[in-house]
Amino acid sequence: MVAHAAVCKKGEISLSDIIKKAKESPEFQKAGAIALFIGVVRGENQKGEKVQKLKLEAYEEKANEVLTSICEELKKRDGITNVQIHHLLGEFSAGEDMVYVLVGGSHRHNVFPVLQEAVEKYKREAPIFKKEHINTEEGKKDSYWVEEQF
Repeated sequence: MVAHAAVCKKGEISLSDIIKKAKESPEFQKAGAIALFIGVVRGENQKGEKVQKLKLEAYEEKANEVLTSICEELKKRDGITNVQIHHLLGEFSAGEDMVYVLVGGSHRHNVFPVLQEAVEKYKREAPIFKKEHINTEEGKKDSYWVEEQF
């Protein structure tokens, strides 16, 4: 069974898995909307450098605790039936999915604000770390840990 929130290795969960989990929930009968956020690896960073790959790591136990807490908190919101956050770990190429956030609820006006809040909260609170491997403008290879910009 798919957990409501977790960090997991790339390939262990799919978008269809989490949609299926939402639809199998006993509360799905109350839902009239599912909103999704799919975070993908950008092929170019904010400096205009070409991203060759991204490596994602986490303090897994704490990250799972934080993601679960976020989902439980947001699921208490009016009209919300399901909140899931699944962050993938491993090495990723440009364009690959790296995070899925799903919010189900009674109406579209319930789910969109909660979806945005879920994304902002996990980015701010979960101990998940990104290392960019890039080609500089001079053609040199480099890598560094990325600090999130809010």
